[in-house]
Amino acid sequence: MAVKIRLARRGKKGYAFYHIVVADARAPRDGKFIENIGSYNPNTNPATITLDFDKALDWLQKGAQPTDTCRAILSYKGVLYKKHLLGGVAKGAFSESDAEAKFNKWMSEKEAQINAKTSKLAADASKEAKARFEAEQKVKEERAKAIAAKKEAAAAAAAEAAAEESAEEATEEATEAAE
Repeated sequence: MAVKIRLARRGKKGYAFYHIVVADARAPRDGKFIENIGSYNPNTNPATITLDFDKALDWLQKGAQPTDTCRAILSYKGVLYKKHLLGGVAKGAFSESDAEAKFNKWMSEKEAQINAKTSKLAADASKEAKARFEAEQKVKEERAKAIAAKKEAAAAAAAEAAAEESAEEATEEATEAAE
């Protein structure tokens, strides 16, 4: 029986969420599986991956073949690198402690890359929010100036009308006084 490590789709239409499963190659994509070893959410940035590292490594050593996407996920999490290092230990190329040291160094570098990307995304988001706020403040000030100009124009028109009215009353009084 050929065993595959592959994705099983979950989630709603347009918002996919995947389980990483070990299944018989003949089983349908979302059907029967042997074991669930993790999940993958491509909707977040960076993508959220939860993986039972030891189970995935165990299945790879037993001969399970990952699909292309799962191979990329396992490589991203370091499972394939760990399998490679354990193969080197089995051949006698280096000791197990050397393999652990190499793997821990690789993992720390990978974590640094992920943290750098996350902090960059957060900084970009805050910068974008600040720019949006400044643009909104500018629009608000322009609207306030336009409203103030309308009020001044209305006040000037009212004063002009009052001046005309008082001038008319003065001329009427003058004509009445002349009569």
